[in-house]
Amino acid sequence: MAYKIRAILDVEKDVFRDIIVNETLNLEELHFTIAKSFGFKGQEMASFYLSDDSWEQGEEIPLFDMSEDENSFSMATCTISTVLRKEGAKLIYIYDFFSMWTFFIELSEIIENPEEELPLIALSFGDVPDEAPEKEFIGENSDEDNFDAFDDESNFDNIDDIDLDNY
Repeated sequence: MAYKIRAILDVEKDVFRDIIVNETLNLEELHFTIAKSFGFKGQEMASFYLSDDSWEQGEEIPLFDMSEDENSFSMATCTISTVLRKEGAKLIYIYDFFSMWTFFIELSEIIENPEEELPLIALSFGDVPDEAPEKEFIGENSDEDNFDAFDDESNFDNIDDIDLDNY
């Protein structure tokens, strides 16, 4: 079977690609396929995030397994069919953590007997802007008053008063 995946770039003007891939493709290969379909080299760090129907960001699936026990998800160990189980299933894909290119990934169709050689860009719409749009991330309990303590130097010890021999 093959999966038709729509990758929508989160920018002001519509930019998306419909990509048909084999269901056994791992997320690392999907990462390279998506990046190249939008004109990126695929050499930057990236992550997929599980998502619900409201596009809420869930568990991260990183490019590399950086856990100490080496038993967590990574793109190389996770196939598309593991995370996109039915039509309408969604992922969020972040490419290049410095630029924060953000993509909304949705399984739009499951194709029983694909006739083309895969992966295949079935539809390419829109042009990628030269720069990623600025993103503002607001965490839970985001209150600027929480940071007032950092503005008051009396809240910090003087480095000369710390006995470093005890560390």
